[in-house]
Amino acid sequence: MSKPPRTPSKPLLGEADAPIRSRPRRRRDPAQPNLPFEPMPARIEPCLALLKARTPKGDDWVFEIKWDGYRLALHIAPTGVRILTRGGHDWTSRFPAIERAAKELPVATAILDGEAVVLDERGRSDFGLLQQSLGGRGGKKRSSAALFMTFDLLYFDGHDLRGSELSMRRHLLEDLVPAEGQGDIRLSGEIDADGDQLLASACQHGLEGIIAKRRDSPYRSGRLGDWVKIKCIQSDSFVIVGYERSTVARAGIGRLLLAARKGKELVYVGGVGTGFNERNAYELREMLDGLITSMPAASVDRKRAIFVKPKLIAEIEYRAWTDDGKLRHASYKGLREVQDNAAVYEIA
Repeated sequence: MSKPPRTPSKPLLGEADAPIRSRPRRRRDPAQPNLPFEPMPARIEPCLALLKARTPKGDDWVFEIKWDGYRLALHIAPTGVRILTRGGHDWTSRFPAIERAAKELPVATAILDGEAVVLDERGRSDFGLLQQSLGGRGGKKRSSAALFMTFDLLYFDGHDLRGSELSMRRHLLEDLVPAEGQGDIRLSGEIDADGDQLLASACQHGLEGIIAKRRDSPYRSGRLGDWVKIKCIQSDSFVIVGYERSTVARAGIGRLLLAARKGKELVYVGGVGTGFNERNAYELREMLDGLITSMPAASVDRKRAIFVKPKLIAEIEYRAWTDDGKLRHASYKGLREVQDNAAVYEIA
């Protein structure tokens, strides 16, 4: 059975934001230097965005929308396509539509950096919808709903581009993936705008936030500050160290008990009791009951706490921190996959 055509996604930023426009596609510069042939890396550790409270200033920064999904590297070679998670696990079989689209790109060898996302009816990435499309945490479903939003090109036709400036890598990427494309691989566009204005607009439209990148930066693995993220709502990963039962809540989960890392220890940072739906609550309760232990992984002063082994990592949205180091207005978004190599929040 052939796959039905996708409905074009709606623009994330509407007419009310007319001053904010995607950067126009540029023609290839014939004066670009010839690069030496280099072997294709088997895997590249991703460049990670450093969380900042304010948007950076200056003409040397460019901006993009922050996507809420799974970070992936798309490897294209004559022998086939590989889709690798941030932790280096092969998830090619999980994203058949993206794999097919990669085989149709006009390139012999390439490595594209990007994010697998599922868009809601307003064109916003939704992590919960992505998880559902994959069958939940630990699920084995093949997602036909996920798109690959690409924002960097690390290797191209025999050339390792990591030492080149971002502006050159983007130039080549824009030639490879059309800016106006509506397929299963799409270009995450650069946006010409004042950073503060763009952030305000992103928050108004219910987006997670924005990413700022230095135009002249090479591609460096790790969280070194060449890329920064500014969020509308804080969202981080925390270890589930226990839960409290409820006779009225879905699946009997009244509250998850969460912990962050501090050095080599786990520190209790409060709980979350909202954000569950019928499906994920029952799946979560089943996993929790299989991890019950009498030995708490963190010091928790809750009389009704049921402790679990610290095996599950939850993605949590929250508004702020209390003075005593607890999360305020927390909401559960879903569980992170082990293969996603999600970084648990660290307390300085």
